[in-house]
Amino acid sequence: MRTSKSAEPERHWRTGTAPGAVPLLGHVPALWRRPLEFLASLPAYGDLVEVRLGPGRAYLAAHPELVRHVLLNPRVFDKGGVFDKARQLLGNSLSVSRGEEHRFQRRLIQPAFHTTRIAAYTTAVAADTRTVTDAWRAGRTLDVSDAMHALLMRVAARTLFSTGLDDATVEEARQCLRTVSHGIYKRTVAPLGIMEKLPTPGNRAYDHANARLRQIVAGMIAERRRSDTDHGDLLSTLLRAEHPETGEKLDDGQVLDQVVTFLVAGSETTASTLAFVFHLMGTLPEVEKRVHAEVDTALAGRTPVHGDLPALPYTRNVITEALRLYPPSWMAMRVTAQDTELAGRPVPSGTMILYSAYALHHNPELFPDPESFDPGRWEEDRAGQVPRGALLPFGAGSHKCIGDVLALTETALIVATVAARWRLRPAPGSRLRPEPRATLEAGPLPMVLERR
Repeated sequence: MRTSKSAEPERHWRTGTAPGAVPLLGHVPALWRRPLEFLASLPAYGDLVEVRLGPGRAYLAAHPELVRHVLLNPRVFDKGGVFDKARQLLGNSLSVSRGEEHRFQRRLIQPAFHTTRIAAYTTAVAADTRTVTDAWRAGRTLDVSDAMHALLMRVAARTLFSTGLDDATVEEARQCLRTVSHGIYKRTVAPLGIMEKLPTPGNRAYDHANARLRQIVAGMIAERRRSDTDHGDLLSTLLRAEHPETGEKLDDGQVLDQVVTFLVAGSETTASTLAFVFHLMGTLPEVEKRVHAEVDTALAGRTPVHGDLPALPYTRNVITEALRLYPPSWMAMRVTAQDTELAGRPVPSGTMILYSAYALHHNPELFPDPESFDPGRWEEDRAGQVPRGALLPFGAGSHKCIGDVLALTETALIVATVAARWRLRPAPGSRLRPEPRATLEAGPLPMVLERR
């Protein structure tokens, strides 16, 4: 077996072992009961920390340089484990594919996320947001988490399909997506694969939702193939994408996998980020006041467009800080494809390597006072003090989220549209309880609507 020892950063690394392992189960109970707190505690025990998962062992890369080393060397640190489970929903799409297949798909799809394309995709985002918020009523209590998931599913459908999905189908697709997304998480953390094969009500609901979601998407693809019209949306871009050298295109099955992936990424993660942003603004009046002042000055009552984003730097900093505090992709993993070395420690092939954006973002050595929400961290004179690779909401390297700019653009446009007309206040007695699932979700979050 070939051993890889090259390219790892040269320095003295601290290695350690997570405390609190229990017989037979190791640290699995801690990861089940309090995963965020457990992960955030691990950097105190080393840059590379051994974690026991039942009888096996894994290693958490807890230093940003080690995380970058893992993510920038995909041939050594390969996708596996949770990605194999995710294929039940995402097929062999960009987010779960490996090696040459991933490189082929990335090169084919990348032009779909060019800046000019993103500007076109997002022309209707603020308008859709305005349509939804026009139905809001002052004094009403709204579950902002659920409202943002509904809005983002509508936005994702518009971005992907332009037109063609009625409101009832969009809502059905959203419910299917929620069922499948939560089911994938349960399958990912389940210790025995046999559980997902049992005919339980939950498994039947999962199978039905997965089949129906893919049926809806397949119908849209077939309809678009028949019309052969370029609507300027993401689906048209995918159907027309060609490899620059071979001229090869995606077949319908590959397009379907990509569309489902973009529905997940474009609605689940962005919706959660927006829910966290509005909660934070609602509990921090000075932050909210600055966002409102910036939006009022930049827009002067207009609905925002893509070209307004440079005039909203503080709003962007608020979003960045929310992503630091509550990163949607809170934990991920790789599996070593060969014997290698990490932090000066031999690591055999087949070893699970964990990395956690949540652990990085809450490490006081990387971010002073990490539990405080401080958008000023990202102002020009302070942002340079953040260590390279310490902020990791979208991953890094060749597997970095291809839609990161699109997600940030949509988030900023929606925040600005809502902030121009509304204040959202946490309902009395409500409390933020982040839910670490397939992504980090805000959970139920009732807020009272106040018209500005």
